Amino acid sequence: MTRETQQTDGRRRRGEDSRKRIIAAMLDFMREGEVAPGAERVAIRAEVGLRTVFRHFRDMDSLYAEMSSTIEGELSDLATQPFGSREEAGRLSEIISRRAEAYERIFPFKHASIAHRHRSDFLARGHARMVANLRQALARDLPDACADPGRMEALDLLLSFEAWSRLRREQGLSRREAEAVILEAAAARLRLSGP
Repeated sequence: MTRETQQTDGRRRRGEDSRKRIIAAMLDFMREGEVAPGAERVAIRAEVGLRTVFRHFRDMDSLYAEMSSTIEGELSDLATQPFGSREEAGRLSEIISRRAEAYERIFPFKHASIAHRHRSDFLARGHARMVANLRQALARDLPDACADPGRMEALDLLLSFEAWSRLRREQGLSRREAEAVILEAAAARLRLSGP
């Protein structure tokens, strides 16, 4: 390996390290509830220069894309777990529990994305994709219940991030209380007796 190649590899590694630190800094700010930290604050927390932030992320959508990829990677384990129950009532309970876990993990990021969605095509497309994916998963995992269009729409609403957010934020319910409310409402809509 030539000296020039080593220097190039070293710059590339430092660049990747800086990029990861910038993403981690933004995610930390969002976890703390700050939806729009300035580039200077991100640079300070990431321990990089301000020019480095702008060099790696020329626009916010590129930063949102990297953050989204990181979050999706953290949630992939939930999406691939097999169901323990064959019964629809048991699967409903598992779906609600899994969504509660996912929603809790993405809560600050989702609220930040809601604040910026009107200015970002990436965030708007990401939200539409999430809604569509959750809807498809619901139809796949509860096919009998979702065969009726009215039930499908009700379940899609009850199990949405927006419903979860309202229960947790505006209504001040604990995670356990919010899960119980959603399960009760969904089971009643499906006329199920519970898991």
